[in-house]
Amino acid sequence: MRRICLSVSALLFAIVPSPTPADEWPGFLGARRDGISTEKGLIDAIPADGPKPIWRVPGGVGMSAVAVADGLAITTWNDAGKQWLVALDAATGREAWKTPLGPAYENGQGNGPRATPTIAGERVFAYSGEGILVAVSRTDGSILWQIDAVGDAEAKPSDYGMASSPLVVAEQVIVHVGGATGAIAAFSSADGKPVWKASAGSAGYSSPTLLEIGGTETIVSVTGTEVVGLRPGSGKALWRFPFETDFGCNTATPIVVDGGVFVSAGENHGSVLIDVERDGDAYVPRARWESLGPKSVMRNEWQTSIVVGDHLYGFDNVGAAGPVTHLVCLEAKTGREVWQKPRFGKGSMVWADGKLWITTFEGELVLARATPAGYQELGRAELLGRTRQTLTIASGRGYLRDDREVLCIGLE
Repeated sequence: MRRICLSVSALLFAIVPSPTPADEWPGFLGARRDGISTEKGLIDAIPADGPKPIWRVPGGVGMSAVAVADGLAITTWNDAGKQWLVALDAATGREAWKTPLGPAYENGQGNGPRATPTIAGERVFAYSGEGILVAVSRTDGSILWQIDAVGDAEAKPSDYGMASSPLVVAEQVIVHVGGATGAIAAFSSADGKPVWKASAGSAGYSSPTLLEIGGTETIVSVTGTEVVGLRPGSGKALWRFPFETDFGCNTATPIVVDGGVFVSAGENHGSVLIDVERDGDAYVPRARWESLGPKSVMRNEWQTSIVVGDHLYGFDNVGAAGPVTHLVCLEAKTGREVWQKPRFGKGSMVWADGKLWITTFEGELVLARATPAGYQELGRAELLGRTRQTLTIASGRGYLRDDREVLCIGLE
């Protein structure tokens, strides 16, 4: 049986009318969906007895990370035969509300919902494993609207489940649905009515994000077959770049690197940095560099790389389904490998206060300084069971979960 290629609950990047406070993390990979926190004053080493525990509560099975905003820590999981959207008090871990999303989602490559919820203003948006898109009240979890986004598109769920975390841009919520009429779909955030569709084909497992490319605000999505840049509001395709992978396993989130779009995929596929140039009214994508195939310098499986300054840090998963995983540093503008920490193991990473915060597949938290000069580990501690989730950093605290518990630790 092949190992799952899905993004640890890929979540979304929320655009709300007012700027997101620096100490909030309203969706997968944070407010800008780049895995970078602006918080300062965090610990410089993991104590010998581990980070300070704040609270630990029972959870459920699933791949969603934890979104934190407005005093709530929100995630999704399977429990008691259903999928649930669950809000916990971020300070205490006490349950604030719990909303059913549908029957429990089960899959041979791991059970439970995949996508991380997005907190956007007074609403929370969640996407179930089979493609039910739900908007609920942030205050009490009451359902405002609910649609079968995949079924209404006359599509079928991706083989490993729907992992696209909702992207909220102005009055629209955007997810991948797959299907002949459009792999990407936008719905009114007010009532769930369809607005536009784009890029027919397989949905893949990545999530859409909002990036500024070449001075143009662009919704960038990686479907199972291509990278596409869409105009916010209308969904008009501005440019397309082929990026088809085995099993449609495009999972990592696209990020801006040196003005271009960096995308990467596992299953021995590789990476490319795409420049988008203007030619009159047209947008023309071209590969500045690419590193593809079994000798690629970066093959992100479910993980999204981090760009800091002129360098990329990420996981290179070697071989089909990545049986061996290296931690690597690349020169961003050229793709040249600067250093490699061989056989580091699978994990996910975020960046905060000048340090990498890595959660390993085995449930450890690893703290490290990573620079072009090398890797310096500042400690590690076993916190949970196996997990694909990234660490959420908000207000000096870290939030992480596995298939049994949700944990909050002190990072100051």
